[in-house]
Amino acid sequence: MKYSKIENLEIIDAGAEGKAVGKKDGLTVFVPFAVPGDVVDVEVFKKKKGYAEARVVNIIKKSPHRIEPKCAHFGLCGGCKWQIMDYDAQLKYKQKQVEDAFRHLGKFDFPPISPIIPSKKQYEYRNKLEYTFSHLRWLDDEDMRLRDAGHPLETKGLGFHIPGKFDKVLNIKDCVLQAEPSNEIRNSVKTFAIKHEISFYNIRNHEGILRNLIIRNNTKNEVMVILSITEMNDKTKQLLDFLKNNFPQINSLFYVINTKLNDSISDLAPVLYAGATHISETMEKLHYKIGPLSFFQTNSLQALELYKVARDFAQIDKNDIVYDLYTGTGTIALFVAEQAHKVLGIEYVDAAIEDAQYNAMQNGITNTVFFAGDMKDVLNDNCTKRNGKPDVVITDPPRAGMHPDVIARLLKMEPPKIVYISCNPATQARDITELSQKYTIEKIQPVDMFPHTHHVENVVMMKLC
Repeated sequence: MKYSKIENLEIIDAGAEGKAVGKKDGLTVFVPFAVPGDVVDVEVFKKKKGYAEARVVNIIKKSPHRIEPKCAHFGLCGGCKWQIMDYDAQLKYKQKQVEDAFRHLGKFDFPPISPIIPSKKQYEYRNKLEYTFSHLRWLDDEDMRLRDAGHPLETKGLGFHIPGKFDKVLNIKDCVLQAEPSNEIRNSVKTFAIKHEISFYNIRNHEGILRNLIIRNNTKNEVMVILSITEMNDKTKQLLDFLKNNFPQINSLFYVINTKLNDSISDLAPVLYAGATHISETMEKLHYKIGPLSFFQTNSLQALELYKVARDFAQIDKNDIVYDLYTGTGTIALFVAEQAHKVLGIEYVDAAIEDAQYNAMQNGITNTVFFAGDMKDVLNDNCTKRNGKPDVVITDPPRAGMHPDVIARLLKMEPPKIVYISCNPATQARDITELSQKYTIEKIQPVDMFPHTHHVENVVMMKLC
């Protein structure tokens, strides 16, 4: 049966990538910006065997869980796809995401999953946002109407990439994910740059001066700004001076020269223009350095809750040796160090390990050691000979999960306890399936780090059989 439009489609679930799910005549239909409980008419734009992708063209019946989005950019930005769903429903479907991954993708037994821990803040919870300059911003329907009516439009933009379009940037006026002065800084930078004719980057031709604006903050209301540019000249200096002189809230101001073909600055050297070399975050009695290139969990308040769960699951003894895999800047390693005899942190990014060592020194922690390198190469027999066999392993890998060689090393090492933190329950279920050769699951705790998105963190505690 060929579909172009499906009428009276009942939305029954919230699925992968934040898309809602409906079913019609045996066809599974994925629909963005719909809410379970909605009844909608949709237009199909892609159809494969057994499933289709569609967009809402008419809402016949609104779900009781549907709410008005707080953000004026909802539907175009793509960053908060669940903002039209009430928070209790969001938590329900995040919990279900973990349960579905473990039940359908995992091949192991598991106990009841504990209720998800809600985020302490639903808005203004992010401590880092990165905006992109564009010489030709995305024009929405209202812009097109104004243009067609002959009204002059400012075509430069500073905001987020339109999902799936590397060269299209949506100009952002007000983002609800980061506290002020984030919006004020971004909007002022754009206005100043246009007024002083500083060129915005053309990603197709690789021309222009202004590339990216990164704003970081912490729970102490300290602010760091990093301006990514292709050259330093009188005009960019004027812009940096404008930020320095007009925003006393900025504690740390950097710029970085990026002439590469991509926006990443992780391999570049930011230059301190004004203020402190870093800001810091506090968790319990620990202080963590956050530099322009530092990795830190994006939701600071909820990161503390996540680490508390991991520490509680680990049940570390004073005589225990703990391995913290994918340690980043050592946040978890340092968080559990007081309970342990020794903590070993491993991370592949050299700069992150430097931050970890600095954080350990600043906090007076002397029972941690950190190594930089590829996990599957560092975690070998020599590592355990030098540092001792681990009693507890805490692992927090990227979304892709752990490399098969790392899993094989854990199975060979046989640590009595493994605490697995994941931002992707699907790859976590895959990895635990392999580990279940020797391990049983004792506890499972989902944690919501990113309200209004489908993303969920999950902590699993495993014991050696």
